[in-house]
Amino acid sequence: MKNRWLLIVPFLLAWVDPTTGDSYATSVLRAYDPPAQNWLAGHRGVDLRLDIGDSVLAAGDGTVAFTGVVAGTPTVSIQHGEIRTTYQPVHAWVSQGDVVREGEVIGKLGHPFDGYPGLHWGARTGEDQYINPLSLLTPTIRLKPVDGPG
Repeated sequence: MKNRWLLIVPFLLAWVDPTTGDSYATSVLRAYDPPAQNWLAGHRGVDLRLDIGDSVLAAGDGTVAFTGVVAGTPTVSIQHGEIRTTYQPVHAWVSQGDVVREGEVIGKLGHPFDGYPGLHWGARTGEDQYINPLSLLTPTIRLKPVDGPG
């Protein structure tokens, strides 16, 4: 008997890779690796390939929630309804309260702050529930067996 497969494709709003404007990630340098507990060290976002001085784009429509320096790192955060995305190290071209559109330039990439090159892009829901920002992009289609091996 052949396996039957269930196609799982989550419904998502339109989002784009903040380095290219594409609906999918083009070059991930460092993957999402959240800690077991929110207070532990971990990598709560992804690092995407981008050269210093290149434009950083808003991943989706939203309102700029923060621009400034966090722990010595230039940072931009955008509120998109229940989700907030964060971009580091980014020298902002936008200001707090500005409404931005998906793919709009929000700033320029600065020098690495932690020894890792590229854009650090993070996402969270609520106050501290971090999510993999790549899950906001065009979903990866996964086939899962419905009735086990056979």
